[in-house]
Parts: sequence; structure tokens; C-alpha cells
Amino acid sequence: MRKEDKQALERYKKRLEFAKSAGTVNAFETKVEQTARIDRAKKDYAFMCQQYFPHYATCEPAECHLKAARQVIKNPTIKKFDELPRGFGKSVMDDVLLPFWLWMNDQAHYMVVVTVSKDRASELLEDLRAEFEGNPKIINDFGEQHNIGQWEKGFFITKSGFVGKALGAGQSVRGLRVKSRRPDYIVVDDLETKETIKNPKRQNEYVKWIERDLIPTMDGDIRRFVYANNRFAPVMIQTKLQERHPKWIVNHVKAYDPITYKPTWPAKYSDTYYKELEDEIGTLALEAEYLQKPHIEGEIFKIEHIQYCKHLRLNQFKHIVGTWDVAYSGKSTGDYNAIAVQGLHQKNFYVIDGFVKQCKMREAVAYMCDFQKRLPPTVMVHWKFEAQFWNDEVERVIKETQKAFGIILNITKLFVPKVKKYDRILSLHPYYQNNRIFYFEKLKASNDVQVGITQLLGIEPGYKTHDDFPDTHQQGITILETYNVPEGANQYKQGKMLPKNERI
Repeated sequence: MRKEDKQALERYKKRLEFAKSAGTVNAFETKVEQTARIDRAKKDYAFMCQQYFPHYATCEPAECHLKAARQVIKNPTIKKFDELPRGFGKSVMDDVLLPFWLWMNDQAHYMVVVTVSKDRASELLEDLRAEFEGNPKIINDFGEQHNIGQWEKGFFITKSGFVGKALGAGQSVRGLRVKSRRPDYIVVDDLETKETIKNPKRQNEYVKWIERDLIPTMDGDIRRFVYANNRFAPVMIQTKLQERHPKWIVNHVKAYDPITYKPTWPAKYSDTYYKELEDEIGTLALEAEYLQKPHIEGEIFKIEHIQYCKHLRLNQFKHIVGTWDVAYSGKSTGDYNAIAVQGLHQKNFYVIDGFVKQCKMREAVAYMCDFQKRLPPTVMVHWKFEAQFWNDEVERVIKETQKAFGIILNITKLFVPKVKKYDRILSLHPYYQNNRIFYFEKLKASNDVQVGITQLLGIEPGYKTHDDFPDTHQQGITILETYNVPEGANQYKQGKMLPKNERI
């Protein structure tokens, strides 16, 4: 036996052992009790998971799992995307639990698993094959399913007639028919790779293959298509499919509330889990994996434009300004409260510090008060915010927070020219191209500033990303530019003095 075959056999044996760990059956259960239990499991997805897959279902499912189950059982021709974050078991749900539940209900007879290669698809299919073969609870309720002679890696047929087939993306779909039976449940799992992300042509080929070849292999009243992949890039095969098929269902799930950090799956994760994880891996990594906020590659502002420098003493700056882009709601779908503290030194501009959060205004004002309180007496920051945001609530929050910190910010209104925000932000581009904007080196570890930089990289024609930090960043640079005059030059422009006889 080849080394690869031995390794595959060992992996399958481990899967069998895992399937057998589902637990023992009740030898004293009556036929009536067994029938009642099976009937309940057919109707109750959560109960089914707990009964047959306790080794997978170690806690109560999240609402997103129950929603996904309701969707598939009610709609025999559903087309949907399960965009679940890391740790939410999308492959287990779509490749094992849901197809088994559908099979119980006579709603799935031929399942096809598709991913980047047939070998990888075969590995994914092994989990369900092992359950049919080794799970004692399934054997007890539905009989022996192991079918000698039709029980291979990548393709199996149970004794009850259920077919499991692995398929690599782009492969010919001819021959998927088994006698009169055609696929009625297709799941595409983790199809996207770093290579396809960089290859739009390849992505388009997969999109057409799914539309024209894969889905049409289903022929009958039951034609379920499920695409399981988290959203980790701005443009993916799944996003292209979603644009082309707006009626297909998209289950986009965030692991936690970005404001409160409360988990979407409270049965599995504690209220502090994601906040602690943020401290370990940083905001950008956390948001990418768990909020499914894809990293944006700059089209105009590029990552190579972002340059860092050693910390300069703040009293060396000619002028320091702190600009605040105000956000009222503090909701996870709302704007960010964004503050950029920036300074002018010689002819260059420096991002000294920043605050970028989806939060209430009070937190933003508290940041400014705390920052000012820690300044040496020789340094002054001129705080500004857009005049259009002024109202009684803003005034109240500023006064109350200043009183709590014992600080007077002397914050003033900033009147922004009525120019399109996109055009204003683009005015930053020459500064970056000419290497005139620097970030203090310590800001590499600042979650807030890194979120702000990500927003800047997302600025492009027709952008739909948040722009709160780029907006306030631009306002601050514009203010500092007015102080960018040669040393010793007259900083005040005056008109020509009128003769005495013409003065009023």
C-alpha cells in the first residue's frame, strides 16, 4: 500500500472512532419511544443534532444555524450562501448535519461536495461517510448503512440508497447520474483560494461552471445548492454569483457585535472572548476572521504609501491639530467616531495618534480629554470638529466629559468646504506619493489607526467602505498646510495699504 493510501486510511479510522463516540443506545427503549424520538428529530434540527451528533454538537446551536436549517427544509430548490465566521462550523453544518437531516426527511438522496480539488472534496465527504458507517445511534435507528463494494473515498452509496460524491471544481460533471438518480443536494465548500483571488479570469470560469454545468446536473423537484465560504476578500467567486443572482439567499454572519463584543453564539463563546482575542491578534485580524471584513488592497492609496518613523518630541512640532469626525449612533452598522491627531514638522506631516471606533460620542470625547491630560505643559493640541455636526447633544457630551476629566478642550468648529468628500480625500494622494506623511512607529500596534489605514486603502471610485478616518485625516492635513510656510517668512497676508485720504 502506498504511503498516501496508508495515511488516508489512518485518517478515516480516526473519523470512524470519532463517529463511534456519539454514545451508546438505550437497549431498553421501546419501539414506540424510538419512533417518537425519530419523528421529533425529523422536525427539530437542534434536537436531531443533540441526539445523533453529540460529539459535534457540544453546545446549543446558534440562531444562525437554526435559521439555515429552516431555510433548507422549507425550500427544496434553495440557492444560498452560508458566510459564517471562523469557529462557527459551517462545513460541519452544510457537509454533515444538514444533509443527514434532509436524508432523514426523505429530502436528500444524492449529495455532491465540491471544492478546489477532488482529493480535498473527498476528505470533506469522509466525515459523513464515517457517520453512516460508525455512528451507533444512526445504525440503531436506521439500520446498517455500510455498503461493501460501494464504499470508497470520494464516492459511496449507503444500503438505503443515499449517494455521496466528491468533485473538484471545474471537472466534468458527466457521469454524475447513478442509474436514474441525479444530484439533489450540492454543497460548494471553501472553493476560494489565495490564487483564485488574484486571478479574476479563473474566478469567472468557476462562476460559469457553477451556473452552466454544476447546478443543471440537478433534475427534479429537489435542487438544493449551498455555498459555504466565509467572506475574506472584497471580490470572490461567491460575490460574483451573488451579484448575478440577487434573489439567492446570503447568510452573512458576524461572530460578535463590534460595539459590545457580545458573541453571536453565546452558548459557545463568553461575553469577553472576542475582546480578549482582539488583544491577542489585533483588530484587523479579528475583524477579518470573525466579522468577515475583508482586507482591502489599495487601488489609489497603497500599502507602500504608509511609512512609519520614530517618535518625535511633541514640542518640536510647529502646530498640532486633532480633528474629530463625529458619529452619533454607536451602532455596529453606523459610522465610526474618528479622530486624527496630526502635527507639522519642517515640511512634513505626522500622524501622532488616532481614535477610530464604532462607539458613542462620549468615548471619543473621553479619548481627547485623556490625550490632552497626558500632554506635557509645553504642548498644545488644537481640537476641531465639523460644524455641521454641532447640536445640543454634542455640546452636552463635551461639557459632561470635560467636567469628568477636569479638562477644557477648547474644541472649535471646523467649516469644511462644500466639495465632494471623495475629491477632498483624493487631495491626500500627492502627499502620500511624495512621501510627506508619516505615522509614528508605535501606531503599527494601534488597532484604531490600523482600522483607519484600512479605510484609507479602500478609497476608490464608487467605494462603499467607511471613510470616517480618511475624512478627518484630510481635514487635519489641510489645516496644517496653512502653517507650512518657510521659517522667518511673513505668515500673514495683507492687502495694500490705502493712502490716508482714502481711508474711512
